[in-house]
Amino acid sequence: MRAFKYLILLTFRFFLLAACALILVQFWFFANVAYWVKFNPASTAFMRARLEILREDNPNAKLRHQWVPYQKISPHLKRSLIAAEDAKFLSHHGFDWDGIQQAWARNRREGGIVAGGSTITQQLAKNLFFSGKRTWWRKGQEAVVAVMLEALMSKQRIFEIYLNVIEWGEGVFGAEAAARYHFGGTAAGLSPLQAARLAAMTPSPRRYGPGANTAYLQKRTAVIHARSHGVRTP
Repeated sequence: MRAFKYLILLTFRFFLLAACALILVQFWFFANVAYWVKFNPASTAFMRARLEILREDNPNAKLRHQWVPYQKISPHLKRSLIAAEDAKFLSHHGFDWDGIQQAWARNRREGGIVAGGSTITQQLAKNLFFSGKRTWWRKGQEAVVAVMLEALMSKQRIFEIYLNVIEWGEGVFGAEAAARYHFGGTAAGLSPLQAARLAAMTPSPRRYGPGANTAYLQKRTAVIHARSHGVRTP
């Protein structure tokens, strides 16, 4: 009987410590998100992971990345990205439930995580904090961070950070570096078609170098360009 009570006590202590550890982890995520409300992230977990991979072949490798404020990014790029990645960005609170249901159905058919139904907010959460293999645990934590982002930041701030940290080529991150790398211009000067082309690249950014012009890219660019006309931005 005494041994049983001791086992119960140990179990209780274990779960108490686990709960405390979980709370501390969530506080760490929350503190970082709160800091980024006013201050720009110098890098993201995904950027650091990519740099580490690049330096396996070239120890001196550096990322192409230059932060630019929201007002200095072409409105065409903003509309194109929302049209391509998250048409409900302005109206949802971090999650597109229809998209999640479709992704869930596809994952069940495929027997693994092949689609995420992620919104711009969820993609930002992933890029800021995560860089490894997709798992259900990571998707759950990503969702918690997305809630934090939506609770603490305006849509414009979420989108500003997103525009400055997403990948657009091998070691190329953010709208300014992407505009210079692919078109030799600036993020502010992107034309409607250039913006749509960048948006079309986002699912597989490392597949395309400067001047890439595949049949798929042409078709996807045309679709995004057509959809972007009526898109509102934060």
